Amino acid sequence: MFLSTTLSAFKRGAYMVHNWMLVSALGLMLPAASYAQGTWTPIASAAPDYNQGVMLLLNDGSVLVKTSAGGGSGIGNGWNKLTPDIHGSYVNGSWSNVAGMFNSRLYFSSQVLKNGTVYVAGGEYGTGRSFAEVYYPNDDMWVPTLSITDPTDTIYDANSQVLPDGRILQAIVITGHTVSHHTYLYDPVTSAFTPGPNTLGIDDETSWLLLKDNSILFPDMTGSTAERYIPSTNTWIHDAPVPVSLYDPYGFETGASFLLPDGRAWFLGATSKTAYYTPSGSTANGSWTIGPVVPDSMGAPDAAAAMMVNGKILCALSHTPTFDSVFHHRMRFSEFDYTTNTFSYISAPDGGDSIEAACYTSNMLCLPDGSVLFSRQGDDQYYVYTPSGTPIATGKPTINNILVNNCDTFIATGTLFNGISSGASYGDDWQMATNYPIIRISRHDTIYYASTYNWNSTGVARGTAADTTQFVLPAGIPHGTWQLQVVANGFASDPVDFSFCDGLAVANNNKTVTQLSVYPNPASDEVTITYHSTKGGDHTIKLTDLYGRVVLTQKQTARSGANSTTLQLNGIARGIYTASISDGSEVYNTKVVVK
Repeated sequence: MFLSTTLSAFKRGAYMVHNWMLVSALGLMLPAASYAQGTWTPIASAAPDYNQGVMLLLNDGSVLVKTSAGGGSGIGNGWNKLTPDIHGSYVNGSWSNVAGMFNSRLYFSSQVLKNGTVYVAGGEYGTGRSFAEVYYPNDDMWVPTLSITDPTDTIYDANSQVLPDGRILQAIVITGHTVSHHTYLYDPVTSAFTPGPNTLGIDDETSWLLLKDNSILFPDMTGSTAERYIPSTNTWIHDAPVPVSLYDPYGFETGASFLLPDGRAWFLGATSKTAYYTPSGSTANGSWTIGPVVPDSMGAPDAAAAMMVNGKILCALSHTPTFDSVFHHRMRFSEFDYTTNTFSYISAPDGGDSIEAACYTSNMLCLPDGSVLFSRQGDDQYYVYTPSGTPIATGKPTINNILVNNCDTFIATGTLFNGISSGASYGDDWQMATNYPIIRISRHDTIYYASTYNWNSTGVARGTAADTTQFVLPAGIPHGTWQLQVVANGFASDPVDFSFCDGLAVANNNKTVTQLSVYPNPASDEVTITYHSTKGGDHTIKLTDLYGRVVLTQKQTARSGANSTTLQLNGIARGIYTASISDGSEVYNTKVVVK
């Protein structure tokens, strides 16, 4: 393949060969300069392992980070987790190791799903090129998905996007040995892939952008055409031509893309060129205009960028590709202001004006406190960038009500829970969207994050449309009156008073079912549930998925004492389920993993 297996391989191969040089080069800075900008702050503790890619914001406010650990190849299947401290500080947060994936991956698709799990697929390098798996944070466990249907398809360094119904549109980069137009639709309920509509042009190396109407826009890699995916019809349609070349002619790379606060879209190229797009809001073509040129022959040939709460975009930049070098090893940082069409250079994280590394090694993530987390592949030192100014009003969520399910489970209702953009962006090599609600609970200088799930939407810029999310309180949170906020992409709502009942985590000392266990666990064809019943009687046994859907029901008449029953798992998708036993008055639960 002329792009991903040749020129992109040049980038990846150079990274693998010179990784040790990049790790040691972070301190080789140019003379310090003075800048009018936000503030860089190093994370107080180094990560356990070297960064090797994407950073993802989990639904409880912690950060999952791909590393080079594990897998036996240097590519890595390992992950670290950064958890903010009790005051909500990521700078003073704590690092931990989490379970490793089944496959090693470098440059791959990644999404946080509506139920709080994490989806990863493909990899330009590693063993996971044609495979996907899902991480369950509460269980610290990875579970492989079912396979894609065509064994000649390779997901590679592909785009992906969560659709309004919770499924994922997954790009396929290679079919056989040629560039592919294939896509798949992944259903997290069934853990299965089904073929999706073919793209009209080449989507390799592209940046997919989610628009307000839930369509997905990208400029085709060759030519000046653009296209959009329409979820309601499951089709790709042609859109208006792009007025500038965003892809460089040597590596065919490009940069990030964003939905701006004024409703337009902005694409950052590898060629120093940028372009604005005004959506139509329908299936009619939008319109493009030429954006400002990045100064000093800088561009974004595969590079991270992040929409900040002050409305500006933090960009990592390198010199535009040339015939002899697609990826120049000097990374500079700039804030782009769409209201003035200007780029303003800022200092590098260590205080100089650049880092001696190519911008493709950069990673960014929007944090719930309004800052941006920055990392670089091959390094274990992370930084937080706190922008200057104040958050723009258009990004602020609103809480209308907090509804009580039980003592520790609630529903929040309001608007703009998904934010006005997808957050940070990179291009094709991974996705780190944060357009979903995070719940922050504070009192004085103490901060907790609840775990959100079942968001009603994964859209962006929804305006006054009603948004909801369920959330579960963290273990150990003291009783009393707290201040609760909904946060999306770092934008926080006004706080509302929040308290919960005293029945949280009260033990039940009158259980009629005890000694509940399952084996084997994980299971594949069948699972046996054993339990002790103090009085016998008719029991109902159910298997429920993470969306609360009952996938299996079985009746049993139990005797007083030891009991067992076997559930047949034929047709049950891979994943984590709750097995429950009800005697009519009480329900008892345990976890079952189907592999």
